[in-house]
Amino acid sequence: MNKSPLPKQFALDLSHTPKASLENYLPGKDLALISTLQDLSQSWHRQSQMIPNNPLNQRWIYWWGPEGSGRTHLLAALRNAAAATGIDYFSLEPLEPTSWVRLEEKMGALIESDAPSVITVDDVDRLDDRLVGALFRILNGVQASKSIYIFMTGKAAPAALEIREDLRTRLGWGLVFQTELLDDDAKIQALEQAAQARGLVLSPDVLPWLLSRFYRDMPNLMALIDALDAYSLETKRAVTLPLVRELLHAK
Repeated sequence: MNKSPLPKQFALDLSHTPKASLENYLPGKDLALISTLQDLSQSWHRQSQMIPNNPLNQRWIYWWGPEGSGRTHLLAALRNAAAATGIDYFSLEPLEPTSWVRLEEKMGALIESDAPSVITVDDVDRLDDRLVGALFRILNGVQASKSIYIFMTGKAAPAALEIREDLRTRLGWGLVFQTELLDDDAKIQALEQAAQARGLVLSPDVLPWLLSRFYRDMPNLMALIDALDAYSLETKRAVTLPLVRELLHAK
């Protein structure tokens, strides 16, 4: 399959890209995970104070799946939901060690607080030894609290991760879910929803052609929708197959 990259010289205008949310995530087979996250995020709107006996397995969730299965989108959606309700949130990633240090400095106060807070951890499988140790300490703090929520993702189920045993075991203390790649029909549905959210009208032949010629993972496909939106506005032309070919320099 000929995979056409976006032209390097084309600057994407992402100012109108809809924020990640649980509502604009197409769940496919991930209905149990989405239902759980929706219930939790809705509870934050009603929860100005800590809920007594808030169980750990409703605040400690790990999900895993292949790249492009929506893992990172869901973490961003939860951060946006927390921000919308005024809840403190902390985003942790493998390549941003400073954010880990800052969170650990605040953990004592978060543990003692009755106000809910949210921690998201992306790509657990890519953490170095130092950050694995930091995550272990952070999980100890979450366990000791009644109001901290932590959401973590990785490429594999906890038992299959190549990380130290004590952390691998703890990842499974809460709820564990698997995210799956969408099939072609679901991808088309997701891309149609993304286009509609941007007010973008696609000719019927565009999306099937993209799935046969462009990268098939959702992050790249969503980036292309953004590029088509910007290019359509710039050229004042409808999004038809000739415009797509022009943008991608495809033959």
